Amino acid sequence: MSFWHFTVEASYFIAAVLFIVGLKRMGSPKTARGGIIWAGAGMVLATVVTLWHPAMEAGVGRYFLMLLAIAIGGIGAWISGKRVQMTAMPQMVALYNGMGGGAAAAIALVEMYSGAAWAHGTTVLGLAVLGAIIGGVSFSGSLIAWAKLEGVQKKTIRLPQQHLINGGLALATIVLGLFIVTADSSTPVLVTVLLLATLVLGVLITNPIGGADMPVVISLYNALTGLAVAFEGFVLSNPAMIIAGTVVGAAGSLLTILMANAMNRSLANVLFAGFGVDDGAEAEGPEGEMKSVEAFDAAASFAYSDTLIIVPGYGLAVAQAQHKLWEFVQMLQKEHDVDVKFAIHPVAGRMPGHMNVLLAEAGVPYDMIYDLEDINAEFPTADAALVIGANDVVNPAARTDESSPIYGMPILDVDKARECYVIKRGKGTGFSGVQNALFFGDNTRMIFGDAKQVCTDLAAGLKQL
Repeated sequence: MSFWHFTVEASYFIAAVLFIVGLKRMGSPKTARGGIIWAGAGMVLATVVTLWHPAMEAGVGRYFLMLLAIAIGGIGAWISGKRVQMTAMPQMVALYNGMGGGAAAAIALVEMYSGAAWAHGTTVLGLAVLGAIIGGVSFSGSLIAWAKLEGVQKKTIRLPQQHLINGGLALATIVLGLFIVTADSSTPVLVTVLLLATLVLGVLITNPIGGADMPVVISLYNALTGLAVAFEGFVLSNPAMIIAGTVVGAAGSLLTILMANAMNRSLANVLFAGFGVDDGAEAEGPEGEMKSVEAFDAAASFAYSDTLIIVPGYGLAVAQAQHKLWEFVQMLQKEHDVDVKFAIHPVAGRMPGHMNVLLAEAGVPYDMIYDLEDINAEFPTADAALVIGANDVVNPAARTDESSPIYGMPILDVDKARECYVIKRGKGTGFSGVQNALFFGDNTRMIFGDAKQVCTDLAAGLKQL
C-alpha cells in the first residue's frame, strides 16, 4: 500500500469517527451544536481527501468543475442557511435531503451509463440499481414534501385506485431494475426509463400523504437517502460514503420509528392512509362556543398561580414569540414566584426538536423543558396550563373519541389542569384538519391574537398588577 493510499484510507476512518461522534452529540440540545461541527469537520476531511485519492484520474478541467460545484453548493447553502427562519427549517431539511438522494441516484446513473457498473460484477451492479431506485424516490418525494410544507403545493392530490397505481409502478420499477442487472452490458434507454420511473414513483407515493404526516415522511426519506449513499459507496469502493450513509440511514430509521410511535401510528398507516384533510374540507370534532378572555385577565390568573405549565407549538414559531414569552416567564418567576415548566410533545412543530431549539434560542434553561412522559403526570396538580399555537398534540379527542383520526395518539394532558388558556390566531383546525375538543372545555379560555403580541400583552398585564 502506497503512502498516499494509506493516508486516504486513514483519513476516511477518521472522518467516519467524526461522523459517529457528531451524531452522538446531536442527541442532546446541550451538545447538538458541537455535534454538527464535529460531523461537518468529518465531511470536509472526506471531501478534501477524495480530491487527492490515488484513483482520481482527473485533469485540470475536471478539478476546476468539481471545485466550482463545491463552491456553488457551499455558498448557496451558507446563504440559505443563514437566512432561513426556524419555521421554514423542516422544508429546508426536506430540500437538502432530496439533494442527497438525487446525488446518490446520479452516481449510480453515471456508473451505469458509462458501463463501469457492469465491470464490478452482479452484486455491485445490483447495489447501483437499488441505490438509483431509492435515491430517485427520495429525491422526488422530498421535493413534494418541500412543496407541501412551503405552501407551493396547497392541494393534496389523490388519484383513483391510488394504491393500485403505486403498487403497479413499484413492481414495474423493480422488474426493470432486475432486467438491467441481468443484462450483459449498459442499456442507456432502460437506465433512462428506470430513472423516470423512480422519479414518478416518489411523486405518487408522497402526493396523497397529508400535511400532518410530512415530518415522518421527511425522516423516512432521510433514512432512504442514507441507504442510497451507502449502496453507492460500495459501487465506488468509498469507505467514507459507506459509513456515512449507513449512519444516516440507521439514525433516520430510528427517528422515523420514534415519530410514528409518538403518533401511535404504524409507518404503513402513515404512507398509505392519506391522513390529513385538504384545505377547505370540513373539520371533524365538537361544536360549541369558545370562551375568550383578554390577555390582562389571563396574566392575573397566572400571577396568582403556584404552578404553570407552558406548551409551545408551531404558532409560537410562526410568530417568533419565544423571546417575548421568555420575558413574560421571567417576570412570573422573579416577581410572583410562580413555578413554570415547559412541556414538549415529540412531534410538536414540524420536526423533532423544533420547539427545543426555539426555546434554547430565547435562553430558556434546559432544566425547565420536559418531555411528554416526564410532565404529563403533573398536569392534574397544575394550577394553570398555557398552550401557545399547539393544536393536535393537546387534543383530548385522542384519548376519548374512538372515531377521531388521531385517536390513540399520545397527547399532553393540558385539559386536566385546573385552568387552561390557549393562545391562538383564529378558530381554525390544526395541521391534521381535526377540530380540537380542548378549545370547548369548561376550564379552557381562548386568547385570540398573534402569539408575539399576546405574550407582550401578558407581560404588560403583569406590570399593571
